Amino acid sequence: MKTTSLFAFLLMLIFFDASAQELNASVQILAPRVSNLNKAGIEELKGAIRNFLNNNKFDNEVYLPQERINCSFVITINSWDGGSGYTAEAQIQSSRPVFNTSYNTTLLNINDKNFDFSYNDGSAIDFSEQTYTSNLSALLTYYAYTIIGLDKDSFVELGGTSSFKKAQKIVNLAQVSGTAGWKASDGLRNRFWFNENVLNPIFLDLRKFIYTYHLKGLDALAEGTQGLNAINDALPDLEKLDKQKTGSIFPNVYFAGKADEIANVLSKLNLQQRVKAYNRLAEVDPANVGKYEVLKK
Repeated sequence: MKTTSLFAFLLMLIFFDASAQELNASVQILAPRVSNLNKAGIEELKGAIRNFLNNNKFDNEVYLPQERINCSFVITINSWDGGSGYTAEAQIQSSRPVFNTSYNTTLLNINDKNFDFSYNDGSAIDFSEQTYTSNLSALLTYYAYTIIGLDKDSFVELGGTSSFKKAQKIVNLAQVSGTAGWKASDGLRNRFWFNENVLNPIFLDLRKFIYTYHLKGLDALAEGTQGLNAINDALPDLEKLDKQKTGSIFPNVYFAGKADEIANVLSKLNLQQRVKAYNRLAEVDPANVGKYEVLKK
């Protein structure tokens, strides 16, 4: 009996350990313009990145297997110094399922043009919240926290704040490296500014909209008109955004990834409601106004 109980306990520990991680990440590495790369080395690098993202614990909460966040990292290597140095860019995407459907909705779709890193074949990528170990580790950790933060924001109003603050800590630690993307002076569309935006009170209404749109809106669409009305009723809150800030990286990235979906969802409103929705969205997201034209038809 004791042996059986011990066996069951060990199985439980294994289960919870295996299910504790937050991310379910796929990794792809491309090098269309670099011909001298070692294919075996690239496969090893891909495996190291995938293991880092999927096997490290970034948060204190326990995630069941079905709750892990689907995300993808497509890394394009632009040059290689013949040793450990790579210049690259990356497309990072994450999504979450919509309740009672087979549909997955995008939460993050961002292109990082400064995804440069060093990696020695056969080495592990170290994870640390407290110290800067390498630019690759910092990049992956930053995006892990950002993905988790946006996922939490879609389930709990402003629920991702603690994760975004952890990403902010990575930003601060990585600034000593001198690599691009970590400082305010490195341009307006980088990791520093995305993190600054999500924590800036100016964008609280956008983060609250993300919660309403996903949890009260998309998740309730299958149950009738309640979800559609919740999304429509939340649109006036977007008008509170500082119009001078709507070109910032956070709203720009968010709406670029959601405009088609938002237009498709709101197309189910009546014509008068659609026109009002169009006017609001055109003002708040002029970069994607063409995608909202369908609401006027």
